[in-house]
Amino acid sequence: MLDLKSVTKVVGRNTHIHPTDLTLQKGTMNVLLGPTSSGKTSLMRLMAGLDQPSEGRVFWDGVDATGMRVQDRQVAMVYQQFINYPSMTVYDNIASPLRLQGKDKAEIDAAVHKTAEMMQLTPMLARKPLELSGGQQQRCALARALVKGAGLVLLDEPLANLDYKLREEMRVEIPRIFEESGAIFVYATTEPEEALLLGGNTATLWEGRVTQFGPTAQVYRHPVDATTARVFSDPPMNFLQVSKTGGKLMFGDGQATAATGKLAEVPDGRYMAGFRPNHLEILQHTETAMRFEAQLSVTELTGSETFVHLDHHGERWVGLVHGVHDLAPGAPLDVWLDPSHVYVFDETGALVAPAAYAVAA
Repeated sequence: MLDLKSVTKVVGRNTHIHPTDLTLQKGTMNVLLGPTSSGKTSLMRLMAGLDQPSEGRVFWDGVDATGMRVQDRQVAMVYQQFINYPSMTVYDNIASPLRLQGKDKAEIDAAVHKTAEMMQLTPMLARKPLELSGGQQQRCALARALVKGAGLVLLDEPLANLDYKLREEMRVEIPRIFEESGAIFVYATTEPEEALLLGGNTATLWEGRVTQFGPTAQVYRHPVDATTARVFSDPPMNFLQVSKTGGKLMFGDGQATAATGKLAEVPDGRYMAGFRPNHLEILQHTETAMRFEAQLSVTELTGSETFVHLDHHGERWVGLVHGVHDLAPGAPLDVWLDPSHVYVFDETGALVAPAAYAVAA
């Protein structure tokens, strides 16, 4: 078990990591999700012992490991720029950390073949890294990290430099590798979709703060605040002002709907409503859907879906709608939103009422 207790990192006048408490259990996949410069790499370096916390302590299986040298910890790290030794064979690349540990030849050979089989590299053991595909080279780097039997494996955006097809291939393989290794995996990414594909647990980060940590699906469906909802939505969540009076909710440009379910429990007052891009429609699909008048700024076609960028009375919205839609930029466009897909946040950004679909999910 890895346990961070009130860990902070301050460099000069800049706080890279605000006080953080985080417990990671053995045999778990843990995703650090956040935009660039949110603190993912800084937090991983503190976990690995590459940096020392300004305050707080790091515990490994109940033992204070805060001042322990990196080489004395059972830690492996794979970076975005994966590194292999080009002059060595795949076999020798994987064997290199075990040779540094002084393991005997038979033990090294058994460990290399076991790890190569796990990583589906057995037919490539005699090849050099440059004779491999990008995905195979990344698997070689991962194999070298895993062969040490590290209890903690840190993956810092390891798929960012691979093409789309290889990224998809590795996203499928990494959970399988994780299950076979039994280590604590910590995987940093900027992509909410990647976090959902990997599953396990997710910690959302924003400006050096962990805003929420828990099972990935739960964090996605039940964000505790607007910041977490922004982090765990790509494109980012849309927002508009809403007020509650009696049994009604009044939205931005005069749209009203009955406050039912969890929304009925919200006290009267002014709030901020949030909804994800995939819940904005350009056709009315339900009788309860609310219509909003917007202006189309631009469309992006992905092949099976269309991103519509909208100006809603000065607010920038993004919708993700199914199908290919040839829409004229600058034209007015009515869009529809089912109120059951709306989250309600107070003025501080704290969640007041979850979306009804999230409660049911």
